Amino acid sequence: MSSPTDGVGTPGHRPRVPTRTKGPVTLRGPLVPTTTTDQRLLDTRGSSDWVHTDPWRVMRIQSEFVEGFGALAGLGPAVSIFGSARTSADAPEYAAAVQVAAKLVGAGFAIITGGGPGIMEAANKGAAEAGGVSVGLGIELPFEQGMNQYVDLGVHFRYFFARKTMFVKYAQAFVVFPGGFGTLDELFESLTLVQTRKVTSFPVVLVGTAYWGGLVEWLSATMLETGRISPQDMDLVHLTDDLDDVVRIILEAQELHAASGNGSHHPTPPVEG
Repeated sequence: MSSPTDGVGTPGHRPRVPTRTKGPVTLRGPLVPTTTTDQRLLDTRGSSDWVHTDPWRVMRIQSEFVEGFGALAGLGPAVSIFGSARTSADAPEYAAAVQVAAKLVGAGFAIITGGGPGIMEAANKGAAEAGGVSVGLGIELPFEQGMNQYVDLGVHFRYFFARKTMFVKYAQAFVVFPGGFGTLDELFESLTLVQTRKVTSFPVVLVGTAYWGGLVEWLSATMLETGRISPQDMDLVHLTDDLDDVVRIILEAQELHAASGNGSHHPTPPVEG
């Protein structure tokens, strides 16, 4: 009897084919679409059919929020960890993310990531191996990543904005490892939410002074010096290489929030909208 192969003569493995996750649905091979749901939503080119289809998209968007809220409502205290999907398993940042996640689980937090490879996988691994709750919030992308094996609770999203809401709503802090555009997007969105008082007592911890130091210096020397941000806004960012310091910063923020009673600990209002 013949056996399927992976294309290099190894029996028992299906050949690798393109894969795409669309919400709860997984598609492979010829069924993989050439565009993403977000792309079709935001693309105004083409015929006027979008006028008739967009109202129905609202129902799909609503369903993503309902699914996300339903899956995560009972999660309890959690920390979202971000960083590059390109980080290899033998990189120092990978090992550090595993350790940080384990330490946070020991402090009573669940761990939320984007569910993909790299730093996300490392954080989910640390949480799972420490006996904590390991959450992955996946997203439909042209280059499918898939949910890593260490995710215990996984939710797939089509729309970035629905996914971002879950990252913030169910987390008490962000821990940010070296990453690219996606990591920067999450970093500055979280800082904006805290600055504009959309969320309270939400520490943002950057891990890796060699990687993030230049950015923090630019924020101070350029944005602050030219009045684009206030001096208190710089206090929103915590930069460290000490993994125990990450946990300490988050726990102290929680204690301060609890002591304030009503979340009254806020930075100075932003200068501009």
